This record gives sequence, structure tokens and C-alpha cells, in this order.
Amino acid sequence: MAGGAASAGVAAAGEGHAAPRDYFELLKPRVMSLVIFTALVGLVRAPGDVHPVIAFTALLCIAVGAGASGALNMWWDADIDAVMTRTRGRPVPSGRVTGREALAFGLTLSAFSVVVLGLLVNALAGALLAFTIFFYVVIYTMWLKRSTSQNIVIGGAAGAFPPLVAWAAASGTVSLEPVLLFAIIFFWTPPHFWALALYRADDYARAGVPMLPVTAGPDETRLQILLYTLFLVPLAASPAFLGYAGLAYGAVSVLAGAWMIVLAVRVFRVRQGEAAVKAAKGLFGFSIVYLFALFATLLGEAVIGGLLR
Repeated sequence: MAGGAASAGVAAAGEGHAAPRDYFELLKPRVMSLVIFTALVGLVRAPGDVHPVIAFTALLCIAVGAGASGALNMWWDADIDAVMTRTRGRPVPSGRVTGREALAFGLTLSAFSVVVLGLLVNALAGALLAFTIFFYVVIYTMWLKRSTSQNIVIGGAAGAFPPLVAWAAASGTVSLEPVLLFAIIFFWTPPHFWALALYRADDYARAGVPMLPVTAGPDETRLQILLYTLFLVPLAASPAFLGYAGLAYGAVSVLAGAWMIVLAVRVFRVRQGEAAVKAAKGLFGFSIVYLFALFATLLGEAVIGGLLR
């Protein structure tokens, strides 16, 4: 059994007596918070003034769409989640929510978010959100995740779309600046998740997920983390050099990027024992801080610039 067909069997261990917090957990709230934050940056930095109601509607729909993707991911991946230590307590594999309930919940939220965004904001934003949900659920979850070690590389595009969707919601168009925001998240995703995969490799192997440390080994993974980080850091600094961001962003991107490289080099060099695990965990943790710092600075510059106009 694989994928969604297995989720009913996994959930059969329980009776599906779900509490509200179980449905909230289906939304992957930690992932949703990052989606909301990066979308907010895209919304604020888009040209022109956005009515507060339109801005709220756009963010709500993007958040609900992200949550819907999470629920559908948990429905399809219930068999994998039941095997992995990190995910076995999720609502579907634990039996608190049945597979059918998770599927219905995800489909309902998907339709709501796309239709409301398309009708109340604009068609381009609605179409981009629909494609984002489709990409994450069908392209990544159902296909790439179980079939290739490049799953997180290509699939990372789904997590990079929110600022692009928000920009389209605010302006009705797409330009180079939101594409750069997309690219930063896209190239940040592999070193971020591969750092996690380095010390969770046994979990992925047990579940049959072909993450890079499982298929190519930890040394190749360390090399790829370093190469992606060396590409990511100048890319992340490029908005300042292209005139899309100010001096504050330039300073943060260079300083935080330098530390990101230091940690990636440490992961590449330290390969044995607890020290290697500690290096991978250090990079994984800082990568979250790194992305937050970049987007928080972009947000701060936009807010301050708006107040000074």
C-alpha cells in the first residue's frame, strides 16, 4: 500500500474522534506561519496601495491554501508518517482523524481559498494559488517525494510561491522582484531540508523516502548543501545590489549569509559522530533564522519607507 490508498488503513487503528486541535494540526501551523510571513512581505513590497480588506483577504486565502495543502499531504503520506519517528504522532497515522476526513477537509479548504481569492481579489492570484496547491500535493507529495532524490529541490517551488501569489494579489501582475523572492526561498529549501535529512536519514530510509542522504550518502549530501549555500548567499543579497532593497537588507544578507556559509562548511568538514549531528542541527536551525532575517528586513524597510513617504 502506498499513498492515499493506505491512509484509510493507517487511520483504522483509531476511530477518528478528532478534536479541533487535530484539524488545526492538519494545517501544518508552523509551515503556515512561514507562508503567511513571506506572503506578507510580498504583499507589502508590491507597488501601489492595497485596501486593508483586500490585503486581509489575500493573506487569509494564502494561509488557508497552505493549510489545505498540508492536510492533503498528511492524507496521502499517512503510511510514511506512521513509520517515521518525527511524524508518527500526526492526526491521521495516530488515528485521531481518518484519511477520508483529512481528504475532505483539505479539498474543501483548497476550493474555498482559490475561489475566494480569485473572485474577491483577482484571477491571477487565484490561479497562482491553485497552481501552488496542485504543485505541492500532486507534483511533490504524490510524485516527486517517493520517486527521486531531487524531490525537495523541485518540490521546494511550492513553498516559494506565497510571496509571488501575494504580489499578484496586490498588483495584479508579476515582476522581477517577486521572482527574486521566489528564487531565494527555492534555493534556500535544499540546504535547509538536507541538513535535517542528514540526522534523520534512518527515518527516511525506514519509510522508503529517497532523500539525498539515503540515495547518494551523507558525503554527497554535505557537498550539495555547500554548493547550494554558496549559490544562495549571493542570490539572497542581489535585491540590494539591484536596487530592490536598501542598505539594511544588504548588510543583513551579507552578514547572515557569511554565517550560513560558515555553518555549511562545518557540515561539509565534520562528518563523524555526535559532532556531525550537531553541525547539521546547527545549520538547520540557523537556516530558519536566516530566511526570517532576510524577509523581516525587507518588511521593515518597506514599512519604514511607507511611513516616511
